[in-house]
Amino acid sequence: MEALLGPLELLPQLLRGARITLQLTLLTAVLAFFLSFAVAFARNAPWKWLRYATVAYVEIFRGTSALVQLFFLFFILPAYGLSLPPMLTAIVALGLNMSAYGSEIVRGAIATVGQDQRDAARALGLTRVQTWRTVILPQAMVVALPSFGNLLIELLKATSLVSLITITELTFAGRQMVVTTGRDFEVWALVLVLYFAMAWPLSLLVARAEARAARFRR
Repeated sequence: MEALLGPLELLPQLLRGARITLQLTLLTAVLAFFLSFAVAFARNAPWKWLRYATVAYVEIFRGTSALVQLFFLFFILPAYGLSLPPMLTAIVALGLNMSAYGSEIVRGAIATVGQDQRDAARALGLTRVQTWRTVILPQAMVVALPSFGNLLIELLKATSLVSLITITELTFAGRQMVVTTGRDFEVWALVLVLYFAMAWPLSLLVARAEARAARFRR
């Protein structure tokens, strides 16, 4: 019984860190989702300057480290008078990074909707907005959903980076407990279990979404 109680004593603080991890994941996912669509639509805009700007946005945030981006917002911007709270900094940094990948998912999904369907919508008298709302986006979302699910799992794991800017999420809570208790193996084993417990339901949802997308495409 004592051997069982030992690891269980570590759980309350780790669970508080896991709660912050989930909050961070959810808030960042919302930001990244909307930015992904905004950037993807901008890539298809008729204005060259906007297309070039979004291409640069995607390449910069995909081509540089998320950790460096996080450090840049947290340590460099305050030197120029723009200081954000740690939680907001984490949401913005991870949201910008993930949206660069998400915008490519959306753009690729939109490209799967054939020109024949766009022409059919035009022949039926649908406006451009109606065509996007009723024909293109519903089909694109089905195709994009599995990839967005995988990106959400990657985001959950990427939240461990924010421990380096003093946010007490799960990884930071684990580091604190290792320092205070010296029980390295037990602490990090529980951290692994908690990350898995959070990611596993998402993995099941992704698998289900992939199955539905495959049926839709058939």
